[in-house]
Amino acid sequence: MAVNVVAVDNAPDLLEKITYIFQNMEGVNLLGTFEEAVAVVEFVKENPVDMVFTDIVMPDISGISLASELHKLESAPAVVLMSSIPGFSLEAWKIQAYGFIEKPYTKHDIVKMVERYRIEKNMEKQNES
Repeated sequence: MAVNVVAVDNAPDLLEKITYIFQNMEGVNLLGTFEEAVAVVEFVKENPVDMVFTDIVMPDISGISLASELHKLESAPAVVLMSSIPGFSLEAWKIQAYGFIEKPYTKHDIVKMVERYRIEKNMEKQNES
C-alpha cells in the first residue's frame, strides 16, 4: 500500500531533510512540500493525501490550527505534528493528531510513523472484509 504524504515546514533545511527521507522510502509518494501551512488545506482538498507531517510553529497558521482545519475535511488525512518544543506533545494529543515527533527527528522516527499508519490501514481493510 503506497502512502501519499505532504510535508510542511518553514525551515528550508528541515523541509529538505524530510523531503530526502520521503523520496528514499519505498511505498511513499511525496505529493508536495510547503513552507506555509495555509496552502495545505486547499491542496489536501484537491489531492488524495493520506498523511501530513507538519511543523507546529509556522509563520502563517500553526501546525495545530492546520491539523484542526484538516480534521474537518470529509477524507481527513492523518496529521503528524513536529516540534523541538516537547510541551507540544500534549497539544497534539488534545487535538487528536495522529502523532507527534520531537525535533530533531531521525529517518527512523519518520519511517516508524508511516509504518504504523500502513499497519493500521491494512488492519482496517482486513476488518472490513
